[in-house]
Amino acid sequence: MVGRWAWASWANLVVAVCVQGASAVEPQRARGSFDAERVRMVNEQLKGRDIRDPRVLAAILSVPRHLFVPESLRPRAYSDSPLPIGYDQTISQPYIVAFMTQALDVQPGHRVLEIGTGSGYQAAVLGLLARQVYTIEIVAPLAARARATLAGFGYRNIEVRTSNGYLGWAEHAPYDRIMVTAAPDEVPSALVQQLAVGGLMAIPVGTVTQQLRVLRRTATGMETLSTLPVRFVPMTGKP
Repeated sequence: MVGRWAWASWANLVVAVCVQGASAVEPQRARGSFDAERVRMVNEQLKGRDIRDPRVLAAILSVPRHLFVPESLRPRAYSDSPLPIGYDQTISQPYIVAFMTQALDVQPGHRVLEIGTGSGYQAAVLGLLARQVYTIEIVAPLAARARATLAGFGYRNIEVRTSNGYLGWAEHAPYDRIMVTAAPDEVPSALVQQLAVGGLMAIPVGTVTQQLRVLRRTATGMETLSTLPVRFVPMTGKP
């Protein structure tokens, strides 16, 4: 359940942050030198490009990205690049996180399925925008770490499952939105079936070359709304 909006002025930015379902208040230990870096990231990497949705900007401004990367990489947490998080996985470039989130137009009443939890950062952003987020990670240690991180921030509307993303999460389907953060060679049929008619999916597809596809499910199939060249880690676990 999404609650009221809390308005705050921070570093000359006026942002709206959804405060029920997850704690939008950054822990005291995270404040300090990273605050200015996060504001700079939003202004230069996101607003300086084509990210305009105020709710997306507010959510990304609220989430302390440096606490979702290995401690040794925290000085690079707000750089314009992906970063390794172990087990041959990465946390996506901030712009890609914002682009995919904006493309899905997540609304407060939506139920969202994410495939590829990783460190939990993308799920944290989605958790500030949606009513409920279900996120799947195939690498058990990453799933456990993300679950603990998200619980530490007080999220009550994100559920993490260790499972094979190709199979989706049929128990809670249909989903208003599906986001996939690893690249299969084709769109998994289970995810298509679990997306509500009229719902949107953002998914990178390909092997040597990849395209981020934004798709809408219609009564007769899947409609491609837009594409973008990308590079994601391969999606594993194909049956």
